[in-house]
Amino acid sequence: MMRKRILITLFSLATLMSLVVPAPLITEASESARLAPQAGRRSEPRPRPKADSTDETDADQRGQKKKAEKTQDEQGRPAETPSQEVVQLAAELVSVPVVVFDKKGNLFTNLKKENFTVYEDDIKQDIVTFSTAEAPLTMVILVEFSKILFNYDTREKLIYPAGIFATRLMKPGDYVAVVAYDIRPKVLNDFTSNTNEVLNSVNLLIRNFPAFSEANLFDALKFVLMGGTVDEESYKGLDEVEGRTSVLLVSTGLDTFSKINFDEARKIVANAGVPIYAIGVAELTYLMLEPYLSGPARLDFLQAQNQLRTFAESSGGRVYNIRFIGELNSVLDSITAMMRNEYVIGYAPSNPRREGKRRKIKVLVDVDGDGKPDNKNLEVQHRQQYIEPKAPKK
Repeated sequence: MMRKRILITLFSLATLMSLVVPAPLITEASESARLAPQAGRRSEPRPRPKADSTDETDADQRGQKKKAEKTQDEQGRPAETPSQEVVQLAAELVSVPVVVFDKKGNLFTNLKKENFTVYEDDIKQDIVTFSTAEAPLTMVILVEFSKILFNYDTREKLIYPAGIFATRLMKPGDYVAVVAYDIRPKVLNDFTSNTNEVLNSVNLLIRNFPAFSEANLFDALKFVLMGGTVDEESYKGLDEVEGRTSVLLVSTGLDTFSKINFDEARKIVANAGVPIYAIGVAELTYLMLEPYLSGPARLDFLQAQNQLRTFAESSGGRVYNIRFIGELNSVLDSITAMMRNEYVIGYAPSNPRREGKRRKIKVLVDVDGDGKPDNKNLEVQHRQQYIEPKAPKK
């Protein structure tokens, strides 16, 4: 009933605002025109699919493969190689992106493998792989595009973060995809290193007007992380992409009629191992809509903020709930710095159980090397849990 109430209120508000707010520059009624890709857009290859191992393990496998091929050439028969065992180990790795900073927000960028200790269900794990240093980004900018963001001026400001990233923060080597969602997600541009393509997608959203009041956030997150098919075009999710990946989510956090529920979406986020950095605009949107909303609507916006916080924290990311547009520049600077300076830890779980149960992850950091964790004086962002796979039925 609460969702229906807010949708009815927003529909009435949109009708009222159409009488008093100037029309957008271009109004497109049809969904295909509203989120259609730019004609003649140059496509680029996607980032490499995720392999069964990290770069370090891949290098070992490539060396073993060359050695085996050389032996086969010399002896005329295939040579045995331990590569099968290496693949078996790498396939079991759990990847944990970690960001470490002090209470003042200063990042620690020179830590080593020895500074970290990983626990799974309170049992210490051996760190198998470790990577650090600033690295290019492979990310999806996921933007809410519904009538909840009810007029042209408001939409332009709330879509603005994607434009800031493309014009000021995107660097050579970065691969960025832009996905907008309302009743369903739509890929505006697949992964590209061309800033103009990203800007074209942002401008397309600004020039057009939403056709629906629905905002199916849970379905959109599933699509971005796991992939799917929209308009007969297949899209592979971020969990299939190799390297350092992340999601920049600009959303109220409201979900209306997704096919999956909150618990299912939370499990997908936890298992993906992709940090979600959320810019929550629920509070800003509520402040603009408050004169037109009934009392219970406030609870919906509070729930929306909590949903964003859950997705961000469980994935190892962070949420920023903004009240003023002027906050966006500093927020995006912070998010980009964290994205680029993640430590990525990989470990092979010591527990062989395969029952589909939840496993908790804890990362301790010893920055001064005295053998004692310093987490009390630090902020340590990391993936908090995942669901173990189920063994196949016999």
